[in-house]
Amino acid sequence: MRELLSDFVSGLRSLSPRRFPYRRFGLALALGGFGGWLFVQAKLPLPWMLGSMVFCTVAALLKAPVSAPGVIRPPMSAVIGVMLGAGFRPDLVAQLPNWLPTLIGLVFFMTACGLCCVTYFRRVAGFDRVTAFFAGMPGGLMEMVLLGEEKGGDARIIALIHSARVLLVVMTLPFIVQSIEGVSLSATRNAGPSLAQTPLFAELWLIGCGVFGVILGHLLRLPAKHLLGPMVVSALVHFLGWSDSAPPFQVVNAAQLVLGVTVGCRFVGTSPSVILRVLLLSVGSTAVLLALTIAFAWGVSKVSIYGHVPLILAYSPGGLAEMSLIALALHTEVAFVAAHHIIRVFLVMVGAGPVFGLILGDKRKTETAPAE
Repeated sequence: MRELLSDFVSGLRSLSPRRFPYRRFGLALALGGFGGWLFVQAKLPLPWMLGSMVFCTVAALLKAPVSAPGVIRPPMSAVIGVMLGAGFRPDLVAQLPNWLPTLIGLVFFMTACGLCCVTYFRRVAGFDRVTAFFAGMPGGLMEMVLLGEEKGGDARIIALIHSARVLLVVMTLPFIVQSIEGVSLSATRNAGPSLAQTPLFAELWLIGCGVFGVILGHLLRLPAKHLLGPMVVSALVHFLGWSDSAPPFQVVNAAQLVLGVTVGCRFVGTSPSVILRVLLLSVGSTAVLLALTIAFAWGVSKVSIYGHVPLILAYSPGGLAEMSLIALALHTEVAFVAAHHIIRVFLVMVGAGPVFGLILGDKRKTETAPAE
């Protein structure tokens, strides 16, 4: 608990005017909000997320004074975790056996994505073996950056590639869903009740899930504790039927706005030429990933009870929060989508290091060994 209190105090100190770039963050929020409003007027999918993401990415390319410090991510992650946990309803137990075909398909899908993307970044992009390997893994941005740097890869390139992957997948997937199923995400942007319609008791449940979830995530030392801790507590509360409250649409829109701003501002501080090169390279890898996503979703839908849209969202190598928000906007299998993304990230985190050692460890030793 002392460590948790220390983190809390450190977070409060980082919000002081001397440490926190309020003007740059305010500009990023203003640009993101304007972009979201324009996307709403244009009736584009997920307007608050995509609009803010596009405008902040362009601002980063133009070297505008925008910033989204890391301290804003934990509270927003807690909000999103509570939102995702609300999708775990009491009838979920009956659906769990139906997940076996989709989870087996997920393992094969991840293997195919890793093989294709690592080969792409090695042969087409010309990255070294370590950078190509950890840039090509389908998920776990921070984990892949830390592991890749530890093994001798270029941490900046790995971070940019994964950030671009999330950016491009989130920007393109809603349009793919619309074209395949004819479902309009713009028409469902105000999913859920308003704040005025949400009872105070329900709001207290949601706040309590967030607070106790952060504490639980810290005590259990969960990965992404600010997201998974509140999600676990919220899932338990909703699964046991103690609360059936849905997240107000204002909270959903605010979460989309901040997520879009944080993803777009990841490119701040990097030269435009590097960003453009990474984005161009990521267009190719994203095309491969989306093609594999659609192919596996179509194949697995033939042997499971789930249709194309839930499977596309569950397999798509975008961010957990971003894909779950799309599922929430569509009112489709939020728990199913979130659970599959958690499993994907967990498997990548656990398996990337050992697989790297088995496949590339010996090659690196051979390449770096002195000549006799």
